[in-house]
Amino acid sequence: MHLLARFVTSVVVAGLGLAGATLLLAPQVRDFFTAGSAGASVKVNLRPLSERSVVYARDGSVLAVLADAEYREPVPLSRVPAHLVAAVIDTEDERFFDHGALDFRALTRAFFTNVSEGGVLEGGSTITQQLVKNAVLTPKKDVNRKIKEAALSFRLENQMTKRQILERYLNTVYFGNQAYGVQAAARRYFNLDVKQLSTGQSALLAGIIRNPVGYDPFAFPEAARARRRQVVERMLRLGDITEAEAASIDAEPLPAKSTVPKAPDDYFAEYVKNSLLRDTRLGDTPQERYRAVFQGGLAIHTTLDPKLQALAKIDVAAKLPDTGGRYNAALVAVEPDTGAVRALVGGPQFQQSQFNLVTDGIGRQPGSSFKVFTLVAAFEQGYGPRDTINGSSPCPVSIPGQKPYSPGNYEGSRGGTATLTTQTARSTNCAYIRLSQIVGLDKVAETAHRMGIPEGVPIDPIPSMPLGSKEVHPLDMASAYATLAADGIHHAPYFVERVQDADGKTLFAAKHDGERVISQQVTRMATQVLQEVVKRGTGTKARLVDRQVAGKTGTAENNSDAWFVGYTPQLATAVWMGNPRTNADRMVIRGTEVTGGSYPATIWGAFMKDALADQPSIDFPAPDPKEIPRARYLDPRRLRKGYTEPTTLRRRTLPYTPPSTVTSPPTRSSQVPPPVIPPAPTVLPGATPPGGTPP
Repeated sequence: MHLLARFVTSVVVAGLGLAGATLLLAPQVRDFFTAGSAGASVKVNLRPLSERSVVYARDGSVLAVLADAEYREPVPLSRVPAHLVAAVIDTEDERFFDHGALDFRALTRAFFTNVSEGGVLEGGSTITQQLVKNAVLTPKKDVNRKIKEAALSFRLENQMTKRQILERYLNTVYFGNQAYGVQAAARRYFNLDVKQLSTGQSALLAGIIRNPVGYDPFAFPEAARARRRQVVERMLRLGDITEAEAASIDAEPLPAKSTVPKAPDDYFAEYVKNSLLRDTRLGDTPQERYRAVFQGGLAIHTTLDPKLQALAKIDVAAKLPDTGGRYNAALVAVEPDTGAVRALVGGPQFQQSQFNLVTDGIGRQPGSSFKVFTLVAAFEQGYGPRDTINGSSPCPVSIPGQKPYSPGNYEGSRGGTATLTTQTARSTNCAYIRLSQIVGLDKVAETAHRMGIPEGVPIDPIPSMPLGSKEVHPLDMASAYATLAADGIHHAPYFVERVQDADGKTLFAAKHDGERVISQQVTRMATQVLQEVVKRGTGTKARLVDRQVAGKTGTAENNSDAWFVGYTPQLATAVWMGNPRTNADRMVIRGTEVTGGSYPATIWGAFMKDALADQPSIDFPAPDPKEIPRARYLDPRRLRKGYTEPTTLRRRTLPYTPPSTVTSPPTRSSQVPPPVIPPAPTVLPGATPPGGTPP
């Protein structure tokens, strides 16, 4: 009697509710009864599937997965194993291929089952109805939504085949733990491709669909195991598995933990993600770019070489002294012939700090590694590596209306007179202060931009600029030195080779065309000078056995930043070391000041040795000896801008006219009078006392 009373009550309530809903929802009811007619041709628009994007390394390995809350990997029905299809259909809609949009037999059976049990134990919705609910409507439970769902289901079955509906359903349905679709579920729960799933694994996934939270195998393993048993019994009853298979499935363990898609967990992948979110080729608005990156199913092929990246991490960690995290190092390696960034270490650990020391922030002072731009500018104006210049300290520069700028050489050394090659090897500050006044500070700044310092980085033509007072990033310096490694051709650094959409169509790809920005002769003379820095100057710790190396050390005035930037014909690499939290921390380790010639040069040498181990040793092309200017003494008092050089000091000029696409940065030359350098002390011939900036 109790069961009968419950049944009658349910029927009456349901009848009254349906009658009321029919009066209130007349348009929806009309849609329901006309949905399958020939005149009902309105197309059902399913929401586009959001797909994860994948970031790949140079060798095709996965660097990161970019996905929003809906982690999904759509797959064609042909890739879904038959036992998974059977498990889902047997559990959710066993007559799927036999009925229309609605299964009235299943609705009736579910109604009586739920009434007799006093709860919702069985559903009557077909797979088509579930697809409409998930891809068109909302999960809201009311009569209005159910009538719309039924009407749209009729239309969808007129619009798509059963197999098309099933494929879309399998790629849409939610399996819990942020996994949408069978492929995402296979990876999340078992770290497998969907085609590798066993029958038991398929049964577990099919059982989760009804209640993704309650049947979560991680949170509620016993409930998940019982639900799997229900699915197995249905498959056995419908003849899709044998008794032996059913017994075997019962003995299978549940998955132990969730396999989370690999989010960006290093500086390189994070930089790629952020750069794509700013790339207008993926959309005009931030919202469009977000959808493309996190929901568009992009295949993002990058320049990162996993082998070089691993070596960079190992060598930085091995050669960086233990300072309790106070000092860190950054490294970036660029391929000169293309501009491809092959390795990047942006800090200690990405999990500890996401701040990328290679690319983020305002940069750090490069110190004497910036002198290369003065050297190139001088060679372009016809000066040569054998010219001599006074490097004696002090070398004050007077600027009307301002305090004098009075740099000195490292540790107060007087410097002396020597060739530009020797002064570069020693990194003599005063020699370069005088040389920059000869060639013009605006020309030095223009050369720096031309070689690779971005135009967006303003380089003010102030007297301290040639000594590296302007903050730059390691990537900028590696790119500029790569121009010398490429024999004077600049390739802009880049991280992404190509981006493909979900259909495999290439949306955009990197262009490898370079631009000649320095003549070969000037480039080769500069490289020849920078080789001496490593052979006998401040960068000896960067030497490589049986391989030519060119480079330059750099140390900020207060020893807060230390650099080594160098190159071979195959690779250009910049190494920075300092305190990432401040630029005012004077680095002293074990009682010794840190300079560019110490730890940075050591890290650089270790990495380049390992990175080039399987590559042939290639020599730099030598400059034409007939085109090297003859030696003479460079006197700023006589060669300053506006001075007409006597014919007795006639020199061969090697001018460079920048391409029309290269613009010079704004300078202050029109507002600030040219600085005045007092007469240099008299130096006897041959007197070249050692001196220079920190190595």
